[in-house]
Amino acid sequence: MAIGEFGGAPALPEEGGPVLSNGMYWFYEMSYAALNPARAAADVARLYLKNPLNPWSHTTFGKTMAASAEMFERFTRRYGKPEWGINDTIVSGERVPVHITPVWERPFCRLLHFERVFRSPPRRPQPKLVIVAPMSGHYATLLRGTVEAFLPNHDVYITEWVDARLVPLAEGRFDLDDYIDYVISILHALGGDCHLVAVCQPAVPVLAAVARMEAEGDPYVPHSMTLMGGPIDTRINPTAVNKLAEDRGTDWFRRNVITKVPFPHPGVMRDVYPGFLQLNGFVSMNLDRHLDAHKQLFFNLVKGDGDSAQKHREFYDEYLAVMDLTAEFYLQTVDTVFVKHLLPKGEMMHRGVRIDPAAIRKTALLTIEGEKDDISGLGQTEAAHALCVNIPANRQAHYVQPGVGHYGVFNGSRFRSEIAPRIADFALSSQSVISKPRIVHAVS
Repeated sequence: MAIGEFGGAPALPEEGGPVLSNGMYWFYEMSYAALNPARAAADVARLYLKNPLNPWSHTTFGKTMAASAEMFERFTRRYGKPEWGINDTIVSGERVPVHITPVWERPFCRLLHFERVFRSPPRRPQPKLVIVAPMSGHYATLLRGTVEAFLPNHDVYITEWVDARLVPLAEGRFDLDDYIDYVISILHALGGDCHLVAVCQPAVPVLAAVARMEAEGDPYVPHSMTLMGGPIDTRINPTAVNKLAEDRGTDWFRRNVITKVPFPHPGVMRDVYPGFLQLNGFVSMNLDRHLDAHKQLFFNLVKGDGDSAQKHREFYDEYLAVMDLTAEFYLQTVDTVFVKHLLPKGEMMHRGVRIDPAAIRKTALLTIEGEKDDISGLGQTEAAHALCVNIPANRQAHYVQPGVGHYGVFNGSRFRSEIAPRIADFALSSQSVISKPRIVHAVS
């Protein structure tokens, strides 16, 4: 689990930054509740001052006050889970509706199916693609662009992880072993006739799940797995956040960032790494950039640049929406992946059984990295090939996308034009008998 910003995984508190006492989450809730009247008043003021029938709305003073009211409301708001907003897609030149329905569910996760409603069967094969979203503080909607890129040519599913503060304590624990169990259960539910795509943090549990299945002769193994910007071996080109995790050790995180969910949330008294503390880590990594962005929003609101202001709102509505993670999942992942490097050492266990990537023989493997990734260093994902020694060479491929960082590995124009087509080609070719060796892509 690369510990990073916006799409990587849970952020670490900055060196010397705030840590969490047992009562801070409760204090945070009380502060949020205390600001409710002021937040409501600011929203009323904004609506009043932006009403075109109000003469003040056409003055610089009125626009400045309206902008200030909106900024206050946004700074003190709690951002909920964003909507997917995917209603249709283009398949073979035809626009088809998309219905989003849950097809599998457990206390901490739902599997969503983006069902496309066809008038006639598409001409091109439509492989079943399961995107395993990172359980990293942000919601699965972060991968909205990833889903949209695959919809024209794939039958798409995605894991939607549940905010831990919404899961009652009676539902039990959720740790890295449970995560692996969930992946295996999803593959069983889909009958195994699918392809897995793990975005960042899930790379380790997905590889572990497939290894367990292959070792046991499970008939529901996927045709292929694609690991994108994942921390398979963080000893290779360690980033600043990798080093920070290793230097501090697991006990530091247990003492300083874990607390209990307060009342009135359904998960009251559950031990979690809270979303608001993760958000502090996300923002502090690039504080100057975020301050400049909000300063620009204020100026755009005052001068009436609605398009630029709306783009800011859309980005930060997603960025500031965070979820709590269960303490056991977070701590076990930090310990296994970043502190002890158990998977590449051959020492990772699942339910008392050692994970052996060499057991993987049937599932094809594609790894993808970003040339400028500062969350999962170059080579950390590619390390999976050295572990999966029994996958035939013509069913393995590695690709480094030039000019992109961590976020660009799974979203943006480079992803749509250069990465997604490679994944689609790999899925199609790995589903059938391959008669010639695959070309291993490299930086061009």
